[in-house]
Amino acid sequence: MTDDEVLTWLLDSDPALRWQVQRDLAGEPQEVWEATRARTATEGFGARLLALQDDDGQWAGGPFFPREVREGTFPDEPGQPYTATTWSLNQLREWGVPASALRPGTAELLAAVRWEYEDLPFWGGEVDVCINAFTLANGAWLGADVSAVEAWFPAHQLDDGGWNCEWVEGSTHGSFHSTLNAVVGLLDHEQRTGGSDALRAARHRGEQYLLDRHLLRRLSTGEPLGPWATHFAYPYRWTYSALRAADHLRAAALRDGRTPDPRLSEAIAVVRAARDDDGTWHQQGRHPGRVWFDVDSGVGEPSRWLTFHALRLLAWWDGPVVEEHPAGG
Repeated sequence: MTDDEVLTWLLDSDPALRWQVQRDLAGEPQEVWEATRARTATEGFGARLLALQDDDGQWAGGPFFPREVREGTFPDEPGQPYTATTWSLNQLREWGVPASALRPGTAELLAAVRWEYEDLPFWGGEVDVCINAFTLANGAWLGADVSAVEAWFPAHQLDDGGWNCEWVEGSTHGSFHSTLNAVVGLLDHEQRTGGSDALRAARHRGEQYLLDRHLLRRLSTGEPLGPWATHFAYPYRWTYSALRAADHLRAAALRDGRTPDPRLSEAIAVVRAARDDDGTWHQQGRHPGRVWFDVDSGVGEPSRWLTFHALRLLAWWDGPVVEEHPAGG
């Protein structure tokens, strides 16, 4: 496909993606993409997922896992199930669905929910970095009190600037996966609330952790990471990839008014090289686990979401700096 044909193909998509393509690639006027964004609550993926919210504000009866996992009755299936509350909130938020489209009082309803880990309160977070990052962003989106999670991130940042979900097991070095989820959550929270000096400093340190490693290499040896860093799959879930990390650093640079960091160049080259002959980026894997419904293509097929994220990233890298857009896409 030509570039124009790829853009037409991207625009022929669910409103959850289409409004972002209109805004970031097609250059449509704000009133056009905002009108499309409003449709995420009544059409397509957003409407389907909203209809699955339970009366208690949850999805699948659990905060991070379906109720059946806590009860020990969930069938033995490959991968992590992605139907519970946190994962559903993540997708709705990332698709740009307005918080007002959820059940009235969702933030208050979820305040009564307890995490699977030690029965801790939902908006207080727990010990897992990634879960706390999701909670921080989701709470900012829904207007919940996430002050306890806000305080948690600077207090649990490791000496190397990263975070690691295994810190409770004694890990003292950052993890690419955990650190990326942390800085993504911190940036989303900052875009919605204005953030704070302490959280902004923590985000910057976490981003330096990734940049010092050129998004692709171990700092201690310079050796490349495993293939998981260069294999792209959407939805991203909790996993790290050079594409997802570079796209975050694009958004962070726009937020901070900075030009592209040259340490991104190797990751940008990897993303550019992953483009297929048809002008798109293909799914290189899928994270196993139960979902409510599919939102992208199968393995080996052209992915609208990956193609959009890659083209947006390359347009930023190759072109003039553009203004920041708010969170929610």
